[in-house]
Amino acid sequence: MECFRIDESGYTGHDLLNPDQRFQGAAAIAIEDADAERLIREHFPSLKAAELKYRALSRRRGHHAALLALQRVLLTDYKCVTYVCDKRYLLALMFLDYATEPFYYERGVNFFENGQHYGLASLLYLAGPALLGESELATLFAAFQRAVKEKTPESLMELVAAARRTRWRELPEALGPLAGFAAPECLETLTMPAANTDAAPVVIQSLISRMEVMADGPYRVEHDQSENLLAYHEVLRRLVNHDENVEFRITQLTSVKFPLKLTEVTQVDSKTSPAVQLADVLIGAAIEATNNQTGLRSGGLDPDEVMSLYRDNQVIHLLPSLDFEEQRRFREGSQSAELIDYFANVLARPSRS
Repeated sequence: MECFRIDESGYTGHDLLNPDQRFQGAAAIAIEDADAERLIREHFPSLKAAELKYRALSRRRGHHAALLALQRVLLTDYKCVTYVCDKRYLLALMFLDYATEPFYYERGVNFFENGQHYGLASLLYLAGPALLGESELATLFAAFQRAVKEKTPESLMELVAAARRTRWRELPEALGPLAGFAAPECLETLTMPAANTDAAPVVIQSLISRMEVMADGPYRVEHDQSENLLAYHEVLRRLVNHDENVEFRITQLTSVKFPLKLTEVTQVDSKTSPAVQLADVLIGAAIEATNNQTGLRSGGLDPDEVMSLYRDNQVIHLLPSLDFEEQRRFREGSQSAELIDYFANVLARPSRS
């Protein structure tokens, strides 16, 4: 059975405001351990470490050519997908999903139509500091994250107060439901078990949308035993066991149908899995390149060289964009928000293990 190996980078649980890890992502590659071991020996014949680790290798310029050559082979000859998201942008999307959309839903307005919330989240993320007040917006996002986690009356009221301390009338479409009305439907949504700010389900949803297309038939997933990947493991395990018949359209190019072709997920020690080590190379390089392209960090591989290796269907970015027309065209008819909510509800149900 075909097997995709997965590794992640940048996971910080429910905290999407961690200043040291701005981006989160994961990569999946369908490759056997024997092939992976051969490629590692070919490109790093003098490697003495117990396992191939991208971060350690990228620090030394002498390894850069080999890392680029290895990625070129992986992205040319094997089924791969890499997902990278800006966690603060994702938090802005979650804010609109939980703290804004229920207000519109109660009034018969399809807030998610054609993915328009992606554009509003981009505006909130990119123009929000100037429109609403930089420190006030930062306080609002921190209060939102805390309210979703704690779900107490005190944290909910502090969220409303934080919204009112912004210049919210400059962007009432996003902040009006909380600041203007303290909308009960929004506050109630925030207290639901399915409401959380963990990015793992969003990352897995994106990987699955591509793996389901790439897989020729039933397939399985292996990933490292790291503590961070436990959250991903639980998401995958529940989705493997989910047998309801339903389908969601995500973009013009992708959709997800349940039950999935994914049949099994297992944890392995990355030291004994060369294939998982190659997934680490893919996601490590992509996160590093994104940090470099946005000016947050420097060093490592040339980010433009790294990203030029990818075909369009091999990389998924969740990044803010003010090209609203392009976003509308790409997400016309999108059910991505419904899919994320569906995932959240599936994960909130009692486990059947």
